Amino acid sequence: MSQRRVAVIQAGTTLFDTPRTLDRMEALCEAAAAQGVELAVFPEAYIGGYPKGLSFGAVLGSRFPEGREDYLRYWKSAITVPGPETARIGGFAAKMKAHLVVGVIEREGATLYCTTLFFGPDGALLGKHRKLMPTGTERLVWGQGDGSTLPVFETDIGRIGAAICWENYMPALRQSLYAQGISLWCAPTVDERAIWQVSMRHIAYEGRTFVLSACQYMTRADAPEQYHCHHGNNPDTVLIRGGSVIVDPFGEIIAGPVYDREAILTADIDLDDVIRGKYDLDVAGHYARPDVFSLRVNDAPQRPVAFSGPDCAPQGRDEEGQ
Repeated sequence: MSQRRVAVIQAGTTLFDTPRTLDRMEALCEAAAAQGVELAVFPEAYIGGYPKGLSFGAVLGSRFPEGREDYLRYWKSAITVPGPETARIGGFAAKMKAHLVVGVIEREGATLYCTTLFFGPDGALLGKHRKLMPTGTERLVWGQGDGSTLPVFETDIGRIGAAICWENYMPALRQSLYAQGISLWCAPTVDERAIWQVSMRHIAYEGRTFVLSACQYMTRADAPEQYHCHHGNNPDTVLIRGGSVIVDPFGEIIAGPVYDREAILTADIDLDDVIRGKYDLDVAGHYARPDVFSLRVNDAPQRPVAFSGPDCAPQGRDEEGQ
């Protein structure tokens, strides 16, 4: 069966209030389930939040105490993976009987990661992808992922993987996902610019894959009152305006883009279009030139400190560093 119904969810975080955001997510999942979707994609940093406009008290060469308090607040709103929040999100997927992809801020020790989580229709956490390269000021508050979390999951609705926001502009990362046979390319983002639409169409056409890009729609009212936002304090100010979109393997937009409101975008797709598209362009197959170009992907976990022996794991982590 190649016919599937998929969705992207355009919604914002209740910033620094993860329980409330999970409540909002539950309601959105219920609404998507009512439309019979088999895959729903939520935006980048949806759980844990994308604190747009916040400086974290930093200028080049200096960090100030108020920024440390901002980071502490952000750290407290992040989640552990796995943990109680992932168990609850898995419950949403099980209730939907659908695959679920969602951007979160993941906490490991004192470090935060921008992460995408994948859940199966039985509620199981299938795995995660940590953003390899935070962009600009994101590098102040997010760590870098490594090659051990670049998965593409074989599912009964297609091969699902993700690239987060500007990772989509990394050619080698794209090629690594194409080589894994991705057919449902999830692109959680907060990029609202018009050029993003061009990029999503390009990736769909280049990779001959369906692209599902979910962007937040977030206003100043979604942030707490004590929030020193660069954009001001008018609650009606739009911080992230959306632009979620679904594109087919021929680069044609089949849902969206939608701006300036919350939305659930759905599309009925035919996965056989992936093969139809690769008839004349398979960039990791017959259109590649391995005699000229090669790509090596280091998919080993990178650990800053290695402990040997069963009794040597540091407090708070298991032998694998989790």
